[in-house]
Amino acid sequence: MNPKQQLAALAQARRGVLVPGAFNALSARLIADLGFEAIYVTGAGVTNMWFGMPDQGFMGLSDIADHTARIRDAVEVPLLVDADTGFGNAVNTYHAVRTLERAGADCIQLEDQVSPKRCGHFNGKQVIETSEMLGKIKAAVDARRDSGTLIMARTDAAAVHGFEAAIERAQAFEEAGADILFVEAVTRAEEVRALPQRLHAPQLMNMVIGGKTPLFNADALGQLGFGFVLYANAALQGAVAGMQKCLTVLRDAHQVDEDPAIVAPFLERQRLVNKDFWDGLEQKYQ
Repeated sequence: MNPKQQLAALAQARRGVLVPGAFNALSARLIADLGFEAIYVTGAGVTNMWFGMPDQGFMGLSDIADHTARIRDAVEVPLLVDADTGFGNAVNTYHAVRTLERAGADCIQLEDQVSPKRCGHFNGKQVIETSEMLGKIKAAVDARRDSGTLIMARTDAAAVHGFEAAIERAQAFEEAGADILFVEAVTRAEEVRALPQRLHAPQLMNMVIGGKTPLFNADALGQLGFGFVLYANAALQGAVAGMQKCLTVLRDAHQVDEDPAIVAPFLERQRLVNKDFWDGLEQKYQ
């Protein structure tokens, strides 16, 4: 199966497949190297790590498309790509889907926040009218050059209009053609448990470390019937903690040794960036 077919099969299996987020090509290589079955190209991660700014609508289409293309070149596993609000209206969404599909996305996620959007676990969110979001979903479906490209529709309505309103929106999103549903930032454990019973299409549940949704083990979410369990920025938070630890040692001791508790060994870094492959090409073409 190609990556799109693999992703569709994972969605239908509804076994709580863990999907870590990647913020650049090296983080994607780490995720693939550790055996994860899919990768989420995270808008928040790109914004945090590329711009040093919060997830409040600063990322543009070209930014996420460039990262998607570089990650696609680095790994073979399926890619779910965060397209925020589609970067405008339904026509802009059509263009965004074309662009991200060309960059290598296997699934494109759209959300119903008012632009500029903000992290789903921030306060102060607003959502567009359901009818406007349905237009974006229909545009996304029509824009696909490959019918195997999946469209994931996210709603942030739970924080604005309540859980039942979010359910109603998600049901409408499926009818408009969304392949995967994503109800963001529910705040009660019983709501998490209810989602697979209330919605027919495969779903993604977002586990945000320090966020508003109660944390569940991925196996438990799979047993409930979720297709995917997203940890969009676990790698980012781990990387930040690792950098802080290493740099603190450097600041205080004025030296950093090749201690695997502090830094990845030099040879491990070269393995992850596939140095042997490039060395082989150098020899081949001499």
